[in-house]
Amino acid sequence: MTYNFHPTVLREYDIRGIIGETLGPDDARAIGRGFATLLRRAGGTKVAVGYDGRISSPMLEHALIEGLTASGVDVVRVGLGPTPMLYYAEASAEDVQGGIQITGSHNPPNYNGFKMVFMGRPFFGADIQELGRLAAAGDWLDGHGTSEHRDVMSAYIDRLCQGLAGVEEDRLQGLRIGWDAGNGAAGPALELLTAQLPGEHFLLFTEVDGNFPNHHPDPTEEKNLADLRALVAAKKLDFGIAFDGDGDRIGAIDGQGRVIWGDQLLMIYAEDLLRIEPGATIIADVKASRALFERVAQLGGKPLMWKTGHSLIKSKMKETHAPLAGEMSGHVFFAHDYYGFDDALYAAVRLIAASARLGRSVTELRDAMPQMINTPELRFQVDESRKFAVIDEVKNRLAGSGAQVDATDGVRVTTDDGWWLLRASNTQDVLVARAESESERGLDRLMEQIDTQLAASGLERGPVGH
Repeated sequence: MTYNFHPTVLREYDIRGIIGETLGPDDARAIGRGFATLLRRAGGTKVAVGYDGRISSPMLEHALIEGLTASGVDVVRVGLGPTPMLYYAEASAEDVQGGIQITGSHNPPNYNGFKMVFMGRPFFGADIQELGRLAAAGDWLDGHGTSEHRDVMSAYIDRLCQGLAGVEEDRLQGLRIGWDAGNGAAGPALELLTAQLPGEHFLLFTEVDGNFPNHHPDPTEEKNLADLRALVAAKKLDFGIAFDGDGDRIGAIDGQGRVIWGDQLLMIYAEDLLRIEPGATIIADVKASRALFERVAQLGGKPLMWKTGHSLIKSKMKETHAPLAGEMSGHVFFAHDYYGFDDALYAAVRLIAASARLGRSVTELRDAMPQMINTPELRFQVDESRKFAVIDEVKNRLAGSGAQVDATDGVRVTTDDGWWLLRASNTQDVLVARAESESERGLDRLMEQIDTQLAASGLERGPVGH
């Protein structure tokens, strides 16, 4: 038997599609068969499976498990929960060698997908393409695997609480924190977590609802933080935390309602961590502020700029033994006293710990950051066949210009005004642009440089899409 996936479904970092159009139970079954075949060939026997709160997730879980067991691996069902809980189930259990979370992440309600981990490493890129090759060739092992349910939620919550180990209790008692689960998969875990944390906690939208009735669960879009802002202001809270749909990305605001972006959170974590591990390497993606890289260096750490994408960052952390990494998108990775995967609930606990250990409130830590003026992430449509070619054209034009170019991921150009970035998205047919300066006029000049380069490739910074 052979199977062909819709051409848009097998992506760079995960598998994703629209239910009933490009993704359904047959795809889930084929993913299960391919993943189980690869795991068995690598010597593995058991896979953990979890799912998020989308309406289509239980259906996909059922079909995925059929595929996994039909190719001879045993399945540990961990049930509904955030993606990092599935990662925890895989990382902490000695008898489990792989993990698959069914999740649409922060996509619209009619999307769903799969995030995978294989023998303790991210499963992405060529791995995902191999699933497509195995399916097209019908190259699957046969077998009769078993399926069991395992409750990992309480052990996971206990493990999260260890993020406060060594923090003086009296520094935590007066804390008052707002939380917004956005009706995503993190809700039930958040209720259990905050019941164990010191201080007072005010929770929004912890009921799991795949229709996301209150707001879309993407904390990197400021409009989705309106409810949390209102809560922090009304109750005069110290700060607020928000999660995306599957709990692997964090958003935060301080006591004044100011957003603390991904790179700014990393500045706080870095200051705390570099006191514990002096000289450590700290990784951030190419979209992060220059202020972050300068701050890490100033604190005695080794800043490392790397490619955007949670799987790429995790791989780089393993290679460099970095204890901490993060992305603008709110993925934060702690290998220090944790497993190195992106876990927004753990990142929230470590924010509480950092503030307590540094002896400053989150608002004070935010106050101390340099005032940079930057664009949001600007995304605009470009034909899939052109997106990487355009970046190459820009690189070639800049090569002879004497410009200061970092080509880690796309082109990041540093000038006296600041820096600008142009890169191709790995997951969509868009180019991504961003610029940062210390002045509005400087920012305008940087944006002019971006527009000049786009025009030279026959493009304009057209309709901004998401």
